[in-house]
Amino acid sequence: MLIGQKLKELRLQAKMSLTELSEQSGVQLATLSRMENLKMTGTLESHIAITKALGVSLTDLYKDIAVEEKRIEVRKSQTPNDVFVHSDKSSYEILTGKVMSKKMMPILLKIEPGGKTNTEQNVPGTEKFVFVLEGTIEIHIKEETYPLSKHNTLYFDAALPHYFVNKAKAPARVICVITPVAL
Repeated sequence: MLIGQKLKELRLQAKMSLTELSEQSGVQLATLSRMENLKMTGTLESHIAITKALGVSLTDLYKDIAVEEKRIEVRKSQTPNDVFVHSDKSSYEILTGKVMSKKMMPILLKIEPGGKTNTEQNVPGTEKFVFVLEGTIEIHIKEETYPLSKHNTLYFDAALPHYFVNKAKAPARVICVITPVAL
C-alpha cells in the first residue's frame, strides 16, 4: 500500500471528508487530494498534522507502506504525460510516471516567447538541474539572473525562490530534473 492509499483509508475510517481533514490539519485541500491520488507524498510536517487531525499515530500512517521494487520504466512517445500549465505561455510536462516513488522528477518545460513561469520555492534539500534543449531563457534565482541558451546547463538549490522567463522571439524547451520528489 502507498502512503496516499493509507491516508485515504485512515480518513475514511475516521468518517472525515477531505475538506474536514484540511480544516482540522491545516494542510491544503489540494495537497491532501494530490496525496490521496498518488501525485505527491507530502512532507513529514504534513504527515504529523494529518495524523493529529485523524487521531492516529504517525506509526499508524506508515504501517504497511510498501516500497515499489520495479526500478525500470519505459515510456513510449504515445504514453500521455501529466501537463501543468503555468500560464498561456508556459507549461511543465512530467516525463515519467509514479513520480512519488522516484528520487528525481524529469520535466519538460515549454515557454513561448514572452512567457514566464510562476515563482517556485521548493522545500529545503531540493535541487534542480536545467538543460536548455532549444531557445534562450533567463532563470531568476533570488536576486540573480542567469541567461542560458541551447545546450547550457544550470544546477541550483531549488529551495531558493526562482522562475524562468523567455524574452526571445522563439519558443524555449528545457529539461528540468528535480530531486527529491517528496514535496
